[in-house]
Amino acid sequence: MTSIDRQDAETVPAAGPAMVAAPAARTRRRRGSSLGAVFARGGLVQGAVLAALVLFLLVVVVFPAWITPGDPTASVGGALLGPSPTHLFGTDSLGRDVLTRTVWGANPILFASVTGILISTVIGVSLGLLGGMTNGFVSGLVMRILDVMLALPALLIALMVVAIVGTGVTSIVIAVGVAYIPAFARVVYSSVKRLRTADYIAAARLFGSSRPRTVARHLLPNLATEIAVVASSAVGWAVLTATTLSFLGFGVSLPAPDWGVDLSAGGQFLETAWWISTFPGLAITATILLSNYLGDYVSSILDPRHTIRVRQPWLPA
Repeated sequence: MTSIDRQDAETVPAAGPAMVAAPAARTRRRRGSSLGAVFARGGLVQGAVLAALVLFLLVVVVFPAWITPGDPTASVGGALLGPSPTHLFGTDSLGRDVLTRTVWGANPILFASVTGILISTVIGVSLGLLGGMTNGFVSGLVMRILDVMLALPALLIALMVVAIVGTGVTSIVIAVGVAYIPAFARVVYSSVKRLRTADYIAAARLFGSSRPRTVARHLLPNLATEIAVVASSAVGWAVLTATTLSFLGFGVSLPAPDWGVDLSAGGQFLETAWWISTFPGLAITATILLSNYLGDYVSSILDPRHTIRVRQPWLPA
């Protein structure tokens, strides 16, 4: 070895633990940057606030006794008492606490709305896949039925279903589930028609992938974003539909608490006891707004058009 080679060898540092750990550290930094970019894209503070509100709403629905341990059907004081430190939301015409009834009344409405949207998602996605992956008579029949349903307002479809099935929370679940099937089916149908000609779908079919396997392994993962956005936004519309049905008398019956029922019961006391209808109405409005903001937030995070560029350490800025 010449003197020049020995000098070069002395200047090259020996591989130690720090150098061995450097690639792993860079990988962790890149993953952290990607995660940070995702949260930054949707807004970390906004996401935390939405998560807290959704968690609070979940507690109200599942564990209402944690918020107001009283009996929502029992008389606790004088009738038509205004909001006060003793009764924050006042009392109704029978002396029942409006705050307790508002908290306990969230359960039937949100149960019917969320369960109905789950039914709409399953049936609507299935019909959209069936119409998008087939041609001819089957596809035409499915989409013509959906076109007829889309021509009718969701509330009118729900009223028709309730008129056939009957009243009660179960009837509202079925009505909401049927009313919002076209919304999911149309979105999935359009996306499937666009994706079925993609190169990766053609490659999967070329290598022997069956149609059900292609749908499950390649189409559904790419449709998950759109389905999640539609579902999160549709909950608010379902709440409005379920509340309207309860307001019209197709939901639970008094004295059971329900936002729509209490809203209707307080209508005759708007001039003298505005709080009976106001607070259930505010709860309905807040829930619908939360659903809409949640849908926008999910869309801002999962939308593939928002690309994330993470700078690699070995690349120029």
